[in-house]
Amino acid sequence: MGTAADTAEITTHEELTELLGPPLPRARDKVRHRLHELDRQWLAQSPFCLVATSAADGTCDVSPKGDPAGFTLVLDDTTVALPERPGNRRADGFHNILSNPHVGLIYLIPGRGDTLRINGRARLLRDAPFFDRLTVAGHRPQLALVVEIEEVFHHCAKAFLRSNLWKPETWTPQAMPSRARIAKTLEASEQSLEELEHYYGPRYAERLYG
Repeated sequence: MGTAADTAEITTHEELTELLGPPLPRARDKVRHRLHELDRQWLAQSPFCLVATSAADGTCDVSPKGDPAGFTLVLDDTTVALPERPGNRRADGFHNILSNPHVGLIYLIPGRGDTLRINGRARLLRDAPFFDRLTVAGHRPQLALVVEIEEVFHHCAKAFLRSNLWKPETWTPQAMPSRARIAKTLEASEQSLEELEHYYGPRYAERLYG
């Protein structure tokens, strides 16, 4: 006999549509295949992007990317490039792209609830003439993520409104232990808590491009 969870599971597209209803025509038809001038303006103002990838075996990753506003370079109406900056070198998303080039991007502008979404096919470049235009704080990227746009559209603000994400009066960063304490607890660091607090302290921001 199946459990309640089994009988409540949605397993077909028809069940899903019956439950949620069909999309509104405006939402259904808003997908475009090349950048509009308003999309270019959005990218010029956005300092933050989430990059979603999936490997050939289906394992997934979502990686945050951030730089000064306009960090994503528009190469043409159907191509954008994102620089890679120094990080932990796991490169999970990049490894995924090598086996499955499909990516999804969500661009945020601080204080705005709506977002810009881009879906497309990605490739990795180790160098190109446009890399000079991606230099920030003297750092010229070692590689760039180039995305050939297949779909582009704007997404409404409901999730941001529900979550009160941009309302400082709702922020409680001290509700969680510091990054250093999390690292010490979960990442089996051999460093002392004092060393980790120093590493993640004020000077951490000075090493973003070094």
